[in-house]
Amino acid sequence: MRDRLNAALADAVEKQDKRRAATLRLILAAINDRADAARAQGRDGVELQEITDILSKMVQQREGSAVDYEEAGQLDLAQQERDEAAIILEFLPKQLDEDDTKAACKAVVNELGCKGLRDMGRTMAVLKERYPGQMDFGRASCVVRSLLH
Repeated sequence: MRDRLNAALADAVEKQDKRRAATLRLILAAINDRADAARAQGRDGVELQEITDILSKMVQQREGSAVDYEEAGQLDLAQQERDEAAIILEFLPKQLDEDDTKAACKAVVNELGCKGLRDMGRTMAVLKERYPGQMDFGRASCVVRSLLH
């Protein structure tokens, strides 16, 4: 993942795409910060799942900021935030749409033979293991809850 990000950064710098280069630098800085913290705790850098979590959080932050800027009437800043989110999304695994999320939840519930809400944690654990970074687990949790209720 880091190699892909570094290659994209080099390409953006070469093409003089300042917005893309700045966004990619932010991503790499966030990953490096997390890697430094991990090494301080005695671990070897960051895993792909942690990078995916970092990127997902960055997208959520930008989407929230875009809404705030729109409400404040600052449409140019809102668009800038959305542009950054789109760049970050390029490096995340393809997100499952709502229908695919429902199908995945239903398949796991059936596969595990879940009967009630007490099976919610087990179901969510399997979903998180199978679909890291591909699913909005808040939404998936609502789907699973409705299936188990």
